[in-house]
Amino acid sequence: MATLQLAQRIVGTEAEGPGRRAALWVQGCSLRCPGCCNPELFTAQGGTATDVDALARALLADGTLEGISLLGGEPTEQAEGCAALAAAVQRGGLSVMLYTGYTLAELRAQKSPHVDALLGHCDLVVDGRYERDQHDTTRRWIGSKNQTLHFLSPRYRADDPRFAAPNTIELRLDRGGVTVNGWPRESDLVWRRR
Repeated sequence: MATLQLAQRIVGTEAEGPGRRAALWVQGCSLRCPGCCNPELFTAQGGTATDVDALARALLADGTLEGISLLGGEPTEQAEGCAALAAAVQRGGLSVMLYTGYTLAELRAQKSPHVDALLGHCDLVVDGRYERDQHDTTRRWIGSKNQTLHFLSPRYRADDPRFAAPNTIELRLDRGGVTVNGWPRESDLVWRRR
């Protein structure tokens, strides 16, 4: 039984990839990019142990989703669980988008069967470490200018107008708190941490 240590999930977001998606943030990241908008996810402790099969069934039963986005933390540090989830939802017709601080070349050089399996079930990958001094608000779903969006399957094309739209954030009221997701401007980051 594969599991994921999930820090957060938002079902029904349009700020974390094309279409209506389930965004899943994994707990833990050893890269720890300075200026990351999710530093609370660096530590491997925290989050909720989540059964991958049950999660996949729930996401596929939603019926309104175009896909899932795997974020973090660093999803490739939980590659086995992420690969199992990606395979299950892709078989069910959903797309898979992966955000990773590693470059594709670094991931492929690892020669990890779990990382390779995860990449084999991704339609889109945003790769590269977040660089605070290269913050980018001009490319949709990308955090810094050094990062690259890779199209790993024919499901999406670079000329899709959704990829040319500006970055967005979403605010949600949930259990008396506010959740902010998407790609905030630097001024939004300051507001969020107050």
